[in-house]
Amino acid sequence: MIGEVESTDAPTVSEVAATDAPLVSEVAVTDAPAIGAIAPADAPAPADHRPVSMRTIAHAYGSYTERAFQETSCFIEKLMGVRSPDKVIEVQTEFARQAYATFVAESQKICDLYSELARESLRSWQGVAASMTQTRR
Repeated sequence: MIGEVESTDAPTVSEVAATDAPLVSEVAVTDAPAIGAIAPADAPAPADHRPVSMRTIAHAYGSYTERAFQETSCFIEKLMGVRSPDKVIEVQTEFARQAYATFVAESQKICDLYSELARESLRSWQGVAASMTQTRR
């Protein structure tokens, strides 16, 4: 019937949690890879002397997104293994600090790519302007 709950021999949530979950002392926070241990994005830097295009900038955004996703996955894995509130705060603080540092570093790389793209565009227009002024003389 609707509303009736059948009795089963399945364990309760508290019984499962008590037997399957590791204790904080058993889970080392260092078991998971460090949040900052993930390799930095491999977007070409302007120092590579490659022409910067919108594709290069899009690749930098994609690399940053992938790195942020990997760091968030590591954070969630660490967070799931922690059982005490003080460790939760410690893991969250570490993640927030690393996420901010990654955001600032990747934003600076992307900003530099935009600057290089603007310089390259300006150089091409300077060449056109120089050729136009020489033909008028």
